Amino acid sequence: MSKHMGLQTRSKGIRSLGWCAAAVMMGAPLGAFAFSLQDFSIGAGIRADFTNTSSDNTSNNANDFAVDDVRLYLSGAATDKIKFTFNTEYTGSGGGPGDNKVEVMDAIARFEYSPEFNIWAGRFLPPSDRANLYGPFYANHWGVYRDGVQDGYANEAVGRDNGAAYWGDFGGLKVSVGLFDVPNTSAGADKASSVITAARLQYDFWDKESGYWLNSTYYGGKNLLAVGAAAQTADGDTSYSFDFLMERNVTGVGVFTVESEYARYKGITGGGAGSKNDGAYGLLSYVLPQPVGPGKLQVLGKYAVANFDVPGPNPKLDTAEFDLGYIVKEFNARGYLFFIDQNFKKSSSPDATYVGIGLQVQI
Repeated sequence: MSKHMGLQTRSKGIRSLGWCAAAVMMGAPLGAFAFSLQDFSIGAGIRADFTNTSSDNTSNNANDFAVDDVRLYLSGAATDKIKFTFNTEYTGSGGGPGDNKVEVMDAIARFEYSPEFNIWAGRFLPPSDRANLYGPFYANHWGVYRDGVQDGYANEAVGRDNGAAYWGDFGGLKVSVGLFDVPNTSAGADKASSVITAARLQYDFWDKESGYWLNSTYYGGKNLLAVGAAAQTADGDTSYSFDFLMERNVTGVGVFTVESEYARYKGITGGGAGSKNDGAYGLLSYVLPQPVGPGKLQVLGKYAVANFDVPGPNPKLDTAEFDLGYIVKEFNARGYLFFIDQNFKKSSSPDATYVGIGLQVQI
């Protein structure tokens, strides 16, 4: 089961004893209770930070404590090949009209017959770029989706969309293709008859990545050289992206990671009719080999450029990020000191710098 579901249940043994004791008292067969516990998992995750923000249109810096993400993960199985996933997302504490709410993130009926043949239906991440398929909890850096490059594909909620897809693993080759709803349309509305066709191809030249979800790093658990391409098309508009990830664990030296992506988003698949933007980013990170206390130190740098094709002067966004990470238990316990600098050109949007501390915990 994919670790992206956050489904490792730490207290399963204790709860199993409790259920068994209840079963004995009620005279029920123990096997039924053991089976249901084995095929149902629950987990949770939180990302929170403190940020000092300076902007060129204000004289005073802003200090904010924020709850960025809170997720509840549920998963189970009707049979060994028919399964379900239900995950929720808290929309954050930023103060906007859509904040401080809990929404359905994933609701998936999963028919998983073999590594080569799987059908998913419901709400989930469509075939898209690696960054969309790892999300904030499995990103290598803290400031995910702030660069205008990583988050351009259409979505109903949290990068997800409603639809159905086939996916399969064929050794190093990963294939996925599906049909999805155009978000925010209904019967009689403009584009109501349109659907999004989404596809992704990926090849892992070194170690293999199994399953549908992806990571931005494996912290040395895998040696990777992976290239991927994705495209989504609807109503004559096509968005596409190319991504690259290389990671090498050098014994006694540390873990080196290089990630990059180019994306071009157009029209209905990337933010509305007539919209266009494109951009690219590069990321480098290094994890020291020796622990410092219970965790390891990581240094990371990322630079991105995004161009927006809108009426009038076409604005451009440059984003630089530098992180000092402390990795205690990979994606389940880690902290960051982060610096993010954003500069707009040919735009009325103010430049801004963000400096802060972030913490992520999952079970």
